[in-house]
Amino acid sequence: MSADKRKALFICLGNICRSPIAEGVFQKTVNDLNLGEQWEIDSAAIGGWHVGNPPDWRALDTMKKHNVPYNNHARQENMRDLKRKAPKGSTAKLLLFGDYDPEGDRIIRDPYYDSDSKGFEKCYQQSVRCSKGFLEHLENKVTNNQQS
Repeated sequence: MSADKRKALFICLGNICRSPIAEGVFQKTVNDLNLGEQWEIDSAAIGGWHVGNPPDWRALDTMKKHNVPYNNHARQENMRDLKRKAPKGSTAKLLLFGDYDPEGDRIIRDPYYDSDSKGFEKCYQQSVRCSKGFLEHLENKVTNNQQS
């Protein structure tokens, strides 16, 4: 993995619903834009309940329905680990993915306890919008820096 790659780590509570969907959607988005080689993308959990397990079947079904490939398993990270792993002089930032939703739907609600798959579909749609919004934000930032 090249040091000059951009990195995105999507984190949610258990790493079986929201963060795998965000990871898969963001990876598909950058791949579709022929930017996949420029990114290292992963996801993790805050809690360790599901470590080693695949995503919730409803998350997998939602991604499959939208042709989003995914084959990772849940893992746990915590802030101390992330700070320790960050390269010296890192410019890493903690961001809310929902901040990049052009529709302003800032909170990506956990669909785990939903009785159907509607929450997973909503999470998918939010992740699509946020992926595009985040990439547009980065592009605007680069453009503005080049004009300065």
